[in-house]
Order: sequence, then C-alpha cells, then structure tokens
Amino acid sequence: MSPAAGTDVQVDVGGRTLTISNLDKVLYPRTGTTKGEVLHYYAQVSPVLLPHLADRAVTRIRWPHGVEGSSFFEKNAPPGTPSWVRTAEVPTTGSRSGKGDGTLRFPICDDLATLTWLANLAALELHVHQWTVDGDGVPRNPDRLVIDLDPGEPAGLHECAQVALLVRDALAERDLTCSPVTSGSKGLHLYAPLPATGRESLDSDGTTALAKEVAETLMERHPDRVTSVMTKAKRPGKVFLDWSQNSGSKTTISPYSLRGRERPTAATPLTWDEVEAGAEDDLALEQLTMDQVLERVAELGDVFDA
Repeated sequence: MSPAAGTDVQVDVGGRTLTISNLDKVLYPRTGTTKGEVLHYYAQVSPVLLPHLADRAVTRIRWPHGVEGSSFFEKNAPPGTPSWVRTAEVPTTGSRSGKGDGTLRFPICDDLATLTWLANLAALELHVHQWTVDGDGVPRNPDRLVIDLDPGEPAGLHECAQVALLVRDALAERDLTCSPVTSGSKGLHLYAPLPATGRESLDSDGTTALAKEVAETLMERHPDRVTSVMTKAKRPGKVFLDWSQNSGSKTTISPYSLRGRERPTAATPLTWDEVEAGAEDDLALEQLTMDQVLERVAELGDVFDA
C-alpha cells in the first residue's frame, strides 16, 4: 500500500536516513508520472548515472510543482543540505582561475543517498561542468570537450545524426574520439575525452576555443546544414553546434538525467551504429523516456564510450 498523499516517509539509503515527501505528487501531468516514479527511476539508473556525476559540481533545475509549473536553477547547496552531502567551493569566474570576487558551494552527487536527496527536492535535471574537482574540492582542467547539436526547425534528430557524423570526422582529424548522447530534449551531445593533467591538458578557455574552431570549420564546409552562430534567426533548418558549453562556468545535462519536458525523457547514450541508422532513416532515432532508458540499460548497460 502506498503512503497517503502528503505524508512523509523515512527511508534508509546507503546508511543515510532520508525523509521523502509527497510520493504521489504528479510531476509530469501529461503522463501522470509521480515523484515516487521519478525517485524509482533515479534509484534504478544510479549504477550508470553516478559515474557520469562523479567529482562534478552539479547544477540542478527544480520543478517543485511539476513540469507545468515554474522551475528554477540552483547552483549553491540549499539551506538544510545534510551534513553528509559532499560539497565543493569553486570560484565564480568562468575560467575557474580564482580571479573572481566570490565562490559557489556546489553539491557533488557521488552516491545514491545524495541522488535520492536531490530527486526528493524535485531536481529533475542534473547539469554538470566539463571539469571535475579533486579530493580537496579544487577544480581540475576539463577532462572532456562537449559539442551540443541543437536543431533549428524544421531540422530534427535525423539532421542532428547526419551532422554528428561530420563532427565525429572533424574531431578524428584532431585525433579525438567522441561518444554520442541524446539530449532528452531536441538534439544530440557529443563528448570527446581529454587529458585533464599533463602537458597536453587544456583549460576551459582552451577547450572552448577548440570546440569553436571545430564548429566554425564545419560551418564553412557545410553552410547549408551547419551553423556555429548563436543567433536563433540564423538557425532554421540547420544544426547549431553549440561550442560554448565548454566555458568553465557552463554546464551540460548529464547522461541519464531526466528533462523537465512534457514527457519524462532522459539524456541517453547511443552507439555510433544507432547514430548512423538515424542519419539514414528519419524515424530511427527518438528521445527516450525514463522507462525506455531503464529497459535499455537492463539490456545493454552503459554504452557510453563502449
């Protein structure tokens, strides 16, 4: 029997006692998806999600009244954050160089208890930077480059898949590999691993410049299909390659995070075979719901960088 609406439930998660509230609250009215179902999704997907969150400052988007209500971004750990939640204080400057005049105290979501705590706050979307922090909470250089493929109508996921193959080739020209992930919204994200330490490591300014150079090169080669210009008026029918998410202050939705859309879709890692099929067939790719993601993970595990 489920708890009565509005009642609180105490649960033990990894040795931590959490008070869970409003399990029956509908967070996705179109599908009737409740907070309890969201908590179940995050618990079930945690084995593949948590490695993508490990050591990364997490920015949350919260929908306390469901996705048809208002939402807000939250960077700092909120009042009432449990003492056992790991946090990191990082400078507000985009370069993470410490030249800014303030800091932000981010939570780090590296265990199921923290993930459950965040989900209970209706933090449906979990966004992370391209850099991690060390054991003392000090930001390292980025360990990856990300390019966000954002289609301008009438372009869609099919066109994103076609352009993703072009981006993959352009990155290969620079001796970089990449992994594709649906955004859970409209497009695709491509992640290219980078060394975070040593001579070859780049700071956030360096990775931003590299991503921008790739985007501008592809716009020059394929001006009818690709744009690197942020102005939305210049995007119709093209795929915008958003290179700016490599800035030290910017974030990208984490693989396996839910999205605050009409349906409970989630960012989902793909194989390149799937992207190639999507480039050929307009109906081969779709943004997956949380139930579809759980079925997929049960069958395939995490295909990111497989």
